[in-house]
Amino acid sequence: MYSKHEDDPNLCTAEKLIRYGIAKQIHRYSEIPDCSIVLNPLANKYLKSSDRIYIEKCGIVAIDVSWKRGLKILRKIRKGNHRILPILIAANNINYGKPFKLSTAEALIAALLTTGFHEEAMKIASLFKWGQQFIELNKNRIERYMLAQSDEELEQIQRELFSISISQNIKIIDLLHKYVVET
Repeated sequence: MYSKHEDDPNLCTAEKLIRYGIAKQIHRYSEIPDCSIVLNPLANKYLKSSDRIYIEKCGIVAIDVSWKRGLKILRKIRKGNHRILPILIAANNINYGKPFKLSTAEALIAALLTTGFHEEAMKIASLFKWGQQFIELNKNRIERYMLAQSDEELEQIQRELFSISISQNIKIIDLLHKYVVET
């Protein structure tokens, strides 16, 4: 967990995961393992089930920064295999029902489920009142995303799940990047 400690530590899901010993604090970019999966909303590739091999070998890194203030940090990190999550719906108290606005814990739960680490995802979910609801709310989406073998397939699945009928020339990943930068 790379955290800039921008949130109230009592409300921050990343801080809670560190306190419970589920996540290890990373203090410098250089501590990010080269072969790890780095969850980054500015990444150019989606997280897929085939990324499991990287997580088994080197782990998964969540970057806990404010999207508004942390864009420079998200762009600066070079280590690891950067991946973006496909569209999911938040269940946390602050952003309930909103797409894209996942807490750090929700992002980790989704990443772990997508890559087949069900037990680890359930352990994290159990720490939060909304944890199980997040899983239920996104269960069908995550199951569909797990089947995708390519970024193109993930793009198509998202178009179907969310009835997105934008031009085929515009990629959903580009819309996700635009959303991160503008919010």
